Amino acid sequence: MSSIFTRIINGDIPCHKVAEDDNYLAFLDINPLKKGHTLAIPKKEVDYIFDLDDETYSGLMQFAKKVSLAIEKVVTCERIGVAVIGLEVPHAHVHLVPIDGIGDINFAKPKVQIDSAEMQELALRIKTEFDKA
Repeated sequence: MSSIFTRIINGDIPCHKVAEDDNYLAFLDINPLKKGHTLAIPKKEVDYIFDLDDETYSGLMQFAKKVSLAIEKVVTCERIGVAVIGLEVPHAHVHLVPIDGIGDINFAKPKVQIDSAEMQELALRIKTEFDKA
């Protein structure tokens, strides 16, 4: 069975897309730690990030960097924190979280509630910055 992320890639499940190319996709996390919390994923479904082939792994990190630079232009933060946990969805992914301190990337914290219209507007602003780069 396809992962939820593969279903998002295939368009079966909607998302707030911020960036996409032939091999990777980035979209806002629906249960964000902070406004702008984004997931970057390879379109190739591989469960564990360290099982990705070297080219896909490197490409994912380069894609995540470009997405992070776009997020920083839209969301006020000290920097973008990066986390790879790999337990919650069996599809390799990188969390990009706007942070002002180490506590901002604590996944045990309650998630931020952001309405759909604000998520859509935020995704569009990040996408616009991503496309400029």
